[in-house]
Amino acid sequence: MKIYDVIIIGGGLAGLTSAIDLSLSGFEVLLIEKDKYPKHKVCGEYVSNEVLPYFKRLGIFINKTNSDLISRLVLSSRRGNTVKVELPLGGFGISRYALDNLLYEKAKSCGVEFKFETVTNVAFENHQFCIKTHTNEFHAELAIGSFGKRSTLDKKLDRDFIHNKTPWIGIKAHYQNDDFPDGEVQLHNFEGGYCGLSKTETGAVNFCYLAHYDSFKREGSVENFNKNIVAQNPKLNSFLSQADLLFDKHLAISQVSFQNKNAVENHMLMAGDSAGLIHPLCGNGMAMAIHSAKLLSEEIKTYRHHQNRNQLEVNYSQIWKQTFRKRLIFGSMFQNILLQPKLTSIGMLAVSKSPYLLKTMIQQTHGKPIL
Repeated sequence: MKIYDVIIIGGGLAGLTSAIDLSLSGFEVLLIEKDKYPKHKVCGEYVSNEVLPYFKRLGIFINKTNSDLISRLVLSSRRGNTVKVELPLGGFGISRYALDNLLYEKAKSCGVEFKFETVTNVAFENHQFCIKTHTNEFHAELAIGSFGKRSTLDKKLDRDFIHNKTPWIGIKAHYQNDDFPDGEVQLHNFEGGYCGLSKTETGAVNFCYLAHYDSFKREGSVENFNKNIVAQNPKLNSFLSQADLLFDKHLAISQVSFQNKNAVENHMLMAGDSAGLIHPLCGNGMAMAIHSAKLLSEEIKTYRHHQNRNQLEVNYSQIWKQTFRKRLIFGSMFQNILLQPKLTSIGMLAVSKSPYLLKTMIQQTHGKPIL
């Protein structure tokens, strides 16, 4: 019976990045992902430049892609009043279709083994993981869970957050809009939600928003919601009226949860959105997923020398909280402000008079370059 050093469940940013990092350090890694690459996902598709030094160390060079180099943020209230500010670190716009596939190809070249199957059960017995799919059974000393915001595996593991329904739905599509500026990420508020716009490597604009499900349900369809709710913001109305939908239909994900999650569940080490999700308005979820992969990979490398599973789990849980807890708190605060019109108006007035204040707020939800 073959026993892998590490099995990773889920091939998003955290899963792929940790697979690359660990395989480069000599670990035998199996990654199990239900869908083949490339594929589109509901995602803001803006990545903070804080990940670039770490990517470079792993041999991943974003400058060789056609990603949009983003240096400005434009923020608008429901009425379309705007504030523009230069981003402290900047970032890049790239689709998950392209970025995930780039990491997948890199992981394969590093020797990572892939199985495109759905995991049905995970058991930890006799200091070892047994991971089952519909057709196979795999074994490993360590297991990483990077299966996203919400999964049937969360139910299998009986995680606390999975028992609470959440009112958030995410919608995403790519549009062609030749008037959308290069180098800019935009965040526009509307009743019950907010929408991010930024260019991707193809020149298409990623249109991605988070909305309260009750108001979304009342409209009956994405098209009606866009027309009757989203487009009430003059900036979003202008964008939609001049843009052509490039997807056959919008992508959607429901039950998006921002509740606290444990970084370790039944000895499985969680990474990316499986460990914790920052509010999308902060534009840093992708960078956080990549950073969490680095933190976890470093702890696993330390574990290789000391073979103390309990210490690995304690260390990773602590370093995850130390690194991301403040970002999550500030992200929640900023979302609460944006969802309340009076607070949004006060906030917009304050940051319009002092752009430095908005820069400071941005820094609270972003990290420093990952060295």
